[in-house]
Amino acid sequence: MNTCKVPMPVDDGDGDNRWLSIHNRFLSESKEKDADVIFIGDSIVQALQHTDVWNELFVPLHCLNFGIHRDKIENVLWRIQNGELDNVKPKIIVLHVGTNNYSNTPEEIRDGIVELVEIIKEKHPDVYIVVPTLLPRGQNPNTVRDKLTKVNELLKPALEGRPKVEMVVIDNGFVRADGTISHHDMYDYLLLTNSGCKKAFEPVHELLMQLLADGEIENDLTPSE
Repeated sequence: MNTCKVPMPVDDGDGDNRWLSIHNRFLSESKEKDADVIFIGDSIVQALQHTDVWNELFVPLHCLNFGIHRDKIENVLWRIQNGELDNVKPKIIVLHVGTNNYSNTPEEIRDGIVELVEIIKEKHPDVYIVVPTLLPRGQNPNTVRDKLTKVNELLKPALEGRPKVEMVVIDNGFVRADGTISHHDMYDYLLLTNSGCKKAFEPVHELLMQLLADGEIENDLTPSE
C-alpha cells in the first residue's frame, strides 16, 4: 500500500494539538479572505511566509499560505479532504510537498503528488496548479537527496499534458561543484535563507505573474467574443 495516497492527520505526539489548530486556522482564513493564489504544502511553503521574498513578491499577488512544518503528502491530502480548499476560489494553487516522504520510494512519492493534483482538480476544475520541483537537502550528497532528484525526474512526465498543470524548476544552483549545499542558501541544509528563497522562488513568481496576466487578458476578451 502506498501510504502517500492514504489521507492521514499528523499524530499529536507533542500533546498540544498544534497541527490540528493550524489546520483549523487555515479553515477560518479560507472563509474570511479572498486569495488569487494559495500555497499549500510542507515546511518549505510555511517558511517562505516568514521571508522578505514572501512580502516583496507574493503578498502583492493576494496569496494565502497553507504550509505546515514537516507535513507529508498524506497529511496535505487529509487537509484538502477536510475543508482547506472548500471555501476558496483561487486562480492558482502552488503545491509543494514530498520532501518529508523520504521513507517512501520515488515512485510512491510521485504517485502521491499526482493524487494531490487530481484531488485539487476535482474541487477546482478550472484552477491552475503550479508544482515546484523538490529541493535538494543535506550539506553533503546523501540518499535522500538522490531520492528527491529521482522524484523530480519521474514527476515531470507524469504531469506533462495535464491541462492547467505546470511544473516549475526551483532546485537549480543549490548543489555546488563539490556536491555540497551552502548554509547561505539553506541555513539548516533544508529550509531556505532569504537569499535561498529568492533563488528558488523567483521562477515561481515569474510564472505566477505570467499566468495572472494571461487570465486578465482572457477576461478582457470574453465580453466581445
